[in-house]
Amino acid sequence: MSQISPVITIDGPTASGKGTVAHRVAKHLGYHYLDSGALYRLTALMAHKQEIALDDEPALAALARELPCRFNHGHVLLDEIDVTEEVRAEAIGVGASKIAVLPEVRKALIDLQVSFRNTPGLVADGRDMGTVIFPDAQLKVFLTASAEARASRRYKQLIEKGISANMENLVKDLMERDARDSARTAAPLKPSPDAIILDTSEITAEQAVQNVLEWFAKTQKSA
Repeated sequence: MSQISPVITIDGPTASGKGTVAHRVAKHLGYHYLDSGALYRLTALMAHKQEIALDDEPALAALARELPCRFNHGHVLLDEIDVTEEVRAEAIGVGASKIAVLPEVRKALIDLQVSFRNTPGLVADGRDMGTVIFPDAQLKVFLTASAEARASRRYKQLIEKGISANMENLVKDLMERDARDSARTAAPLKPSPDAIILDTSEITAEQAVQNVLEWFAKTQKSA
């Protein structure tokens, strides 16, 4: 791992657009990409497959420490099996949010996340990338959006996949997840003091990407 490889962190709540924006920024720059939320989803998925309770902190931490995963051109591989669709299931997302409050699980995943930092650079999205995992990142962005805007995006994604969804329930679930993520004692969801806040409620993903690229270009010029 190279300690001097540049890092861009893009944090924010569920469905704020951070995954889409981070992936496109990484592709544009030719950088590595880390979807840190997928690591928690993968841990939740493995726990489900192995019938491990989501409050069994020692067992979940043991799973997280040995997580055999990698990302490949937008696909999530677990033990070399493509589980991209499985980890995006709503039930797995809820499970991931529940285990993310467990300190031992978060601690177990720190080294794995840091290991993604390699040349020529890394774009990492999550909830604590700028505050905990990469506090020395060259650029930190925190995406926000109203619960209604985020629920609408999630609704469209589910409908496109042929999955039935209810807007009212989606808004409720997102607000509960926000509250849980913000209130946890281990790396709560909050922007780093030096992060740039970007509200994506009424802008496109491409506009958000352009903003991030322009901000990053400025950091490179001043370096």
